[in-house]
Amino acid sequence: MNATKPSDLEMQILSVLWSQGPSTAREVLESMPDGKQRAYTTILSAIQVMEKKGLLKHTRRGVAHVYKPATPKRKILQPFVRKVVTEVFGGRPTAVMQALLDDGRISDEDLAQMRKMLDEAQDTTKR
Repeated sequence: MNATKPSDLEMQILSVLWSQGPSTAREVLESMPDGKQRAYTTILSAIQVMEKKGLLKHTRRGVAHVYKPATPKRKILQPFVRKVVTEVFGGRPTAVMQALLDDGRISDEDLAQMRKMLDEAQDTTKR
């Protein structure tokens, strides 16, 4: 992957592909998480730039190109999250969790998954 970090739009495109799997540009457009109205050509252009950067690769489905991430999700997210934790939350992961909890938009299912992850992380550090 190129050293260039993904832009905000590119991160949204990646999030769509991570959640729904390989997709056409039109399918990505229809699933953009921020809900903004965009032209198909805007998404297609961004996807083509991402492919040149090495963030995406494609296969063909009939006449359509189907895009998928070219690198693992963790390889892109870890530096991104690390930077946010360091620069926004003073390097304190607990401050990140507190901000998420204060937001009030965490479901009971999310809380249960967070508890499970914390328990698993604690078990791993005990070994």
